[in-house]
Amino acid sequence: MSTNTASIAGHKEREKRRRKKATATAPELYMNTLAESERHTVDAYFQRLAQYIDLPKSQHEDMERDFIKALQYYESTGVTIEEATERMALHKLGGFYAHPPLRWYSLDSAAKIYPMSMGYRRMSMFRLAVYLKEQIVPELLQIALTFTIKRFPSFATTLKRGFFWHYLDSTKRRFVIEPESGHPCKPLIIHTSGSQSFRVQYYRNRISAEFFHVLTDARGGMVFLNTLTAEYLRLLGHDIPEGNGVFDIGAAPNECETRDEFRRFEQRRKGSGFRQGRALQMSGRLSRNRPCQVLHFELELPALLNYARSKNTTITGLMVALMFLACKFATEENRGDIRIQVPVNMRKFYDSRTIRNFAMYCGISLKLSEITTLEEILPEIDRQLTERSAQEVMEEMAVSAVNIVRSVRFLPLFIKRPVAAALHGFLGENAFTNTFSNIGAVDLPLQMAKHIEKFDFVLGSGTVNRAYCGIVSFAETAVLSVTKLTVNPSFEDKMYELLVGCGLSPKVSGSVLHED
Repeated sequence: MSTNTASIAGHKEREKRRRKKATATAPELYMNTLAESERHTVDAYFQRLAQYIDLPKSQHEDMERDFIKALQYYESTGVTIEEATERMALHKLGGFYAHPPLRWYSLDSAAKIYPMSMGYRRMSMFRLAVYLKEQIVPELLQIALTFTIKRFPSFATTLKRGFFWHYLDSTKRRFVIEPESGHPCKPLIIHTSGSQSFRVQYYRNRISAEFFHVLTDARGGMVFLNTLTAEYLRLLGHDIPEGNGVFDIGAAPNECETRDEFRRFEQRRKGSGFRQGRALQMSGRLSRNRPCQVLHFELELPALLNYARSKNTTITGLMVALMFLACKFATEENRGDIRIQVPVNMRKFYDSRTIRNFAMYCGISLKLSEITTLEEILPEIDRQLTERSAQEVMEEMAVSAVNIVRSVRFLPLFIKRPVAAALHGFLGENAFTNTFSNIGAVDLPLQMAKHIEKFDFVLGSGTVNRAYCGIVSFAETAVLSVTKLTVNPSFEDKMYELLVGCGLSPKVSGSVLHED
């Protein structure tokens, strides 16, 4: 063979290899990096993975890359291919990604107002976050979400518009984690086909789940976050059992978990609880960035409990009282009512396992002139909390909510939207100065709890109230989070001063201030 002929043959062979490499799939390219003894295991794994996925080609390929990245992470940490594929056992996918999306969910009575009012510069969001004792591995968190979402079918949905109401339609897609960017609880983009109504983010040692309120309330969101975190820890090699608010991702979803519990009030006619006038608002120019800042006050839980008990009150009673004092300091008004909204978990009255919305609220109100000292206002606040969050009162309010929804059920959605905006203004933010939501103590399996430092609970901002407050406790730590809608620091400065005055000495952290 001449030199020229050999050169041409060599060029053709190189071109053939180049084209083969260019058309090779991601798994094939990955297998080329492995030892011969590992290729068979990985090849069989990805051939089987293809049987579990019936998604558009681009999403299918992206999901394959997710698993490749996880395998590469395992390899970098010394985990064998056999152990890695065992941790990421494909039976955890179930049939979720292989079956067409067929199911839809009507919105519960508490959720129906949210999508109608969101066009009026508002989207009801909240965030739950867990802080682990080690940095988050995004490659494994992505796989954890891929495995977990099938256990929460009402979350694997997209919000759609019907003729009379919005509804949740099942969607089958690759649900994606994101690195945190910007401020918490930014509005979701939900008008595109297949868009999701929640997001999962990570930052350093924190996993955050942010939800549009149409999906769930804080209790349901916490079950999702804890179940996701448990699966993430299993992928790291830890033995984490189910129970204590952690779902078994291999179990079939139970109908009672997606039940609209407000339907139990449909046959009742007596309702009350929404007749409230305007409340005073704190001072400070409203920011265009919503929220413009989120602050966290980290408190020692034993000290907080002991102080509350020394005042013959609860954590909720104490915090609401301190908020009244801080709100008075932060307003320039000299007369009127300060009113704080306190959500009430209806599950404490009923044997309910729903992870959809099942909460109402009570309004605690004091005239500005009545807000004097902590000791003087605590008895009245405790009295109102006890009376206004009682089961009978909450049931009457739930009946009213159901009746409002029933009264407009035959109006087309394009007519309901301005009605919803008016209702939101009359019954919503203008009726309150602030919100305080206490979701209590997070209870986890011991094997999981030892990997976790703390939680936080952030309420999304609205359009009028200058601050919103949420608190959650875990182990020895309680975290009070303040969502700000103004750069004016009066409220949080006074809260800090009051907490220090109670001997609680909070550690303060949070996001940067986004000024206009």
